[in-house]
Amino acid sequence: MSSHPALHLAIGAFDGVHLGHRAVLHSARDLARQTKGQVGVMTFDPHPSRVLRPQSAVPLIFNRSQKDERLTEAGAQFIHHHAFDAQHAAMEAGEFPKWLQKTFPGLESLHVGTNFQYGRNRSGNNQTLIQDAAAIGIKVHLVDPVILDNDPVSSSRIRAALSSGAISLANQMLLRPYEAEGSIIPGKQIGRSIGFPTLNIDWSPELLPAFGVYAVELVTPNGVAEPGIANWGLRPTVETAAPKPLLEIHLLRPTEALPTHGVILRVRWLEYIRDEQKFADLSALERQITSDVQKAKTVHGLA
Repeated sequence: MSSHPALHLAIGAFDGVHLGHRAVLHSARDLARQTKGQVGVMTFDPHPSRVLRPQSAVPLIFNRSQKDERLTEAGAQFIHHHAFDAQHAAMEAGEFPKWLQKTFPGLESLHVGTNFQYGRNRSGNNQTLIQDAAAIGIKVHLVDPVILDNDPVSSSRIRAALSSGAISLANQMLLRPYEAEGSIIPGKQIGRSIGFPTLNIDWSPELLPAFGVYAVELVTPNGVAEPGIANWGLRPTVETAAPKPLLEIHLLRPTEALPTHGVILRVRWLEYIRDEQKFADLSALERQITSDVQKAKTVHGLA
């Protein structure tokens, strides 16, 4: 009899940890509760697309720490980031369950989506996994996609939503708001000069959400969620050629002293207000921001 607790392992890339990913993890969690076992996650770092098709690798929705936080929230008791490389990609599909059994002592069940593929040239599928795993005493649980608005929830669908400014749809699929995280950096104080001081966040995501104005919450180091409005983009009215996008946050009703440079903050994106655009002058920009702020206040229930 094994001295290791029964392990129920969810496997996948889990970029975004969306509703479909959570369903896979909840399948493992529910079985672990029945057997007083452990819930594990095996994911990949780097993302398999970096190795399998480096010329068109997918831009990640979240970084590793953000993904781990959401996986833990969904029930993972441990997370194994497997180093996906050419050697792993070349593993024959029939060897994969044996490798899992050797790598994870106490392994009793695997939990994957119905579209799960693995092994050399992605020759393994859910049916071969069921057969090969059963031969060594491991059960496989297939989890159907989660359907939202008649289409499956997927990481690619979330990427498309974020890229087009459909933040509300992205948030539905993610279950909780999309987030940015970065440190405060000095700015040119142009917003302050027109009555809308901003905190400038140094943030360089792989996946670039649509440039524009958003209603947001800024989470302070003390855990306070301050209602705000954000501009994410290249600031065409005040910059002739911005070297990189910038995330600027104006707080609508700050309840604490504003954090200082270098402090790391989290920004929750709630609703898309408008596209980023170039204005004729600062006066025109000020008038538009005044209108944007009113819309953001409505989102936050402050109007």
